[in-house]
Amino acid sequence: MEGNKSFRIPQSDYPRIVIIGGGFAGVQMAKKFANKAVQVILFDRHNYHTFQPLLYQVATAGLEPDAIAGPLRKLLDNSKNIFFRMATVSQIYQDRNTVFTDKGTIEYDHLIIACGSKTNFFGNSDKFEKAFPLKQIPQALDLRSHILQNLEQAVLSSDEEEISKLLNIVIVGGGPTGVEVAGAFGELKKHVLPNDYPDLDLNQMNIYLVEGLPRLLSGMSDFANEKSQKYLKKFDVHVMLKTMVKSFDGDRVVFDNDDTLSTNTLVWAAGVMGNVILGLPEESVFKSRYKVDSFNKVLNTDNIYAVGDIAHMETEKFPKGHPMLAPVAMQQGENLANNLLNSFQNKPSKPFKYKDRGSMATIGRNKAVVDLPKNMHFGGFFAWFVWMFVHLVSIIGFRSKLVVLTNWIWNYFTYDRGTRLIIRPFLPSQLGNLKKQELGQK
Repeated sequence: MEGNKSFRIPQSDYPRIVIIGGGFAGVQMAKKFANKAVQVILFDRHNYHTFQPLLYQVATAGLEPDAIAGPLRKLLDNSKNIFFRMATVSQIYQDRNTVFTDKGTIEYDHLIIACGSKTNFFGNSDKFEKAFPLKQIPQALDLRSHILQNLEQAVLSSDEEEISKLLNIVIVGGGPTGVEVAGAFGELKKHVLPNDYPDLDLNQMNIYLVEGLPRLLSGMSDFANEKSQKYLKKFDVHVMLKTMVKSFDGDRVVFDNDDTLSTNTLVWAAGVMGNVILGLPEESVFKSRYKVDSFNKVLNTDNIYAVGDIAHMETEKFPKGHPMLAPVAMQQGENLANNLLNSFQNKPSKPFKYKDRGSMATIGRNKAVVDLPKNMHFGGFFAWFVWMFVHLVSIIGFRSKLVVLTNWIWNYFTYDRGTRLIIRPFLPSQLGNLKKQELGQK
């Protein structure tokens, strides 16, 4: 296929595979295609891969961004047939085998959509303009700066109402992300902030975890739900079940029973939705995800595939589609890459089968819950150790693994988090800009 002047891609006789998104699935596939008889172009709006499961630790001053972000060019620098281009893909022209980006257009032989998910406000984004989503590193940094700025302002204030507004934190969503964020803030309040702010009455700091369902961790076992609530109680986190948030104006939260709470911090962890790109038929999309067959091919297309959070694959075991988790994305990416390579050699393809190795969530030091297949559940220190090991192994890049491990060891023995720095002050006006960016595609 010919090169493209906009992107300076060399001419090649190999099949050209365009991958949209440098997340778990995109990176997994790029590695599989490395130095094979294909030409691969990887697009992402950022020049780094984000290890999203640990974003909350950046937001709560446990890790610095470089610990969970790896430069995409560095990850692919030994692959002569793979070209990374930092660009935002906004439309697919299926009839022309072309994608349109903010930097130009490019043709493909095979297109793989792996652009992941974005924050889902369930049609009420206008009511939560001032809420803090937690899907990107800039969002995590803004939340961290905002919390630290609130603490500094609370020290200077003698107004009890203002102090309550500055110190109260509301987290919406009782899934793994919400539970982990609540636990991290609870640990900060109990073990870290008293040393930093001895002249601040931290009993005025209240952390609320709001969940619309009658339990936490709805995708996990009853054991995980009960244990997580027990652990959160030890951190003085107020768990509000069967409760919905109606709106948030930056000064107060309004609940579905019309009760209100004074706060200027609402963290949105209530759900995500697929990052759909314009151009494919409406019948190929279901609830903001692309309908795919068992080989991850998008319905009503010949050479377009979707993997990870953006893919909706119905199976007997997963009639509502697979969970939007990193292991699913990585396994689908690997299977699809193998299938494409096999097809170029006229070898048969294998349908995707998800190998569920379990679910887990951590609520703080020595406190975690793990669900394994065959109804195996456990919590406490061992579960926390397993959670750390799995995440450490999954982080891409030796340097990142080393940085994260060093931070965790230091935090464990000292309860000290050395990243409590306001390097980039947060301005409330930044929230709207970040939300607009997130509405775009990778």
